[in-house]
Amino acid sequence: MKWIKRYDLDENLQVILDRIDSKKDLLDSFRPLPEVLVRKFKENMSFEWTYHSNAIEGNTLTLNETRFIIEEGLTINGKSLREHLEAINHHDSIVWLEDFVSNHEVLRERDILDIHALVMDKIDRQYAGRYRSAGVRITGANFTPPNAHLVAELIEDLIQWSESYQDIHPVLKSALFHHRFVWIHPFFDGNGRTTRLVSNIFMMQKGFPPAFILKSDRRKYYDGLNKANTGIMDKWFLLWFQSVERTLDLYLSHLDAERDDYQSLQSIVEESAIPYGQEYLSLLARQGKIDAYKEGNVWYSSERAIKQYIIGRQRKR
Repeated sequence: MKWIKRYDLDENLQVILDRIDSKKDLLDSFRPLPEVLVRKFKENMSFEWTYHSNAIEGNTLTLNETRFIIEEGLTINGKSLREHLEAINHHDSIVWLEDFVSNHEVLRERDILDIHALVMDKIDRQYAGRYRSAGVRITGANFTPPNAHLVAELIEDLIQWSESYQDIHPVLKSALFHHRFVWIHPFFDGNGRTTRLVSNIFMMQKGFPPAFILKSDRRKYYDGLNKANTGIMDKWFLLWFQSVERTLDLYLSHLDAERDDYQSLQSIVEESAIPYGQEYLSLLARQGKIDAYKEGNVWYSSERAIKQYIIGRQRKR
């Protein structure tokens, strides 16, 4: 697969990235952030991140069960030992990641192996923290990962790229790193969870909150990565950008009073004079054409954001 080390965004993706930058600037304007709020947000985010990342891989624990296992250290009847370990391990990996970023560390190969060792702790004792030693095939993927003897070299190339291309926007760099890591597929198991952790480093080092893919976007996630394998990156970038924007929106919702006007699209249609139906607004939200974020299966936006879209559309005519 040809490795795209740089990427020129189309107009729609650039608009979303500019909007992300504006929200990051707004978040920065509140710094130093209240310590109690940061601690509570990180705590809640770690539970959600753990739940969604594991659920994408087939873990059947609910969000509440995930939280219960991590907070109380107890077991859930009818759930496997592996599912319990996946929850605990992923949460421990987030703690490791936050310490790594706080200490201003530079990503090295050993760090990637350490995160994988945490993700797979007590699940795969033989290969936790070790590269795969044989070829693998991925169900549903449109590619075959490279030969096992190339893995160490490819990972080192990826790390060197992350150090050399300092001018790439951290959100875009995270997306490019994420896709390349998945393609290399360096481990027998735990690749998805590991890359969804590691790829956040570049954003977190620049003050962005971590982003994660929702369980409800699992199909879009895999479809986007498969498209990216053919050189068409837009679908993958769109999903990743929306994930980044979502966590920024969640953070800002606790800090910015203006964000109290965000409502479900259904409420906006029912309560305002917007000339669009809910289905069309949902399409605009999925395409990133309006400022919106997703909670579960529900999209939230504001009348102000939709009016801005209408004005922008009128100007183009």
